[in-house]
Amino acid sequence: MSLKDNAEVLSDFDRDTFTTRGVTRDVYRMGHGPAVLVISEMPGITPDVAEFSRRVAARNLRVVMPSLFGHDGAPPTVKEVLSTFPKICVSREILLFAKGRASPVTSWLRDLAHVEHERNGGPGVGVVGMCLTGGFALAMMVDPVVVAPVLSQPSLPLGPGSKSELGMSARDLAVVKDRCEAGACVLAYRFTGDKKSPGERFARLRQELGDHFIGVEIDSSPSNPWGYPQNAHSVLTQEYGNQEGSPTRLALAQVLDFFNEQLKAK
Repeated sequence: MSLKDNAEVLSDFDRDTFTTRGVTRDVYRMGHGPAVLVISEMPGITPDVAEFSRRVAARNLRVVMPSLFGHDGAPPTVKEVLSTFPKICVSREILLFAKGRASPVTSWLRDLAHVEHERNGGPGVGVVGMCLTGGFALAMMVDPVVVAPVLSQPSLPLGPGSKSELGMSARDLAVVKDRCEAGACVLAYRFTGDKKSPGERFARLRQELGDHFIGVEIDSSPSNPWGYPQNAHSVLTQEYGNQEGSPTRLALAQVLDFFNEQLKAK
């Protein structure tokens, strides 16, 4: 696809910029109602991420998609991944291998969440992170403005010994646990064969958050009845299947209902 074609993918979204902490980024918006931040996966705001955002907006919600990396609107080709990943590796904003602390970009995202809450009302905002950004929704929960966090195939941190790491400090985790004890809930999704989003991470979340963590693990074994590939990764986007009764369709419905229930959208 050309740059013009990429732009066409997002032509039905409003685009402007948001500046905080000395950093300016493009932000795409659609819909009306309480805000939901959609934080894209690798390699960026792909056509599938945009389509997921349209589904959220259709539920009387205001979708807010910040552009953190990649070429907005480009498909998730090998070329796009290879051009984007090295830039993320050297980024000071997104920490791929750091244990025990969140990526600095989550502070920028919390500022955006506050502005969107002030503009759009409701009891707070929803956040869904995907892949490299999957854990950002959890890290952002240290701010009470985030009332509906969704972790889709959370993949950070990477590296040896990181499978059960959550990409946040012990102090921040304590805040999240306190919020859960007060009634907050966390949704999360992964495919069972996904090595990028290991099962050990979900086990740790269950251990830390108890019944306040709702972790859905979709069968991607070779014999799974829905034909998901064994290396399936993107639950709500690239591997999403819309067949009646499919686990990914049920996952999407659960996410949309969660946003509506927590944000009290009418």
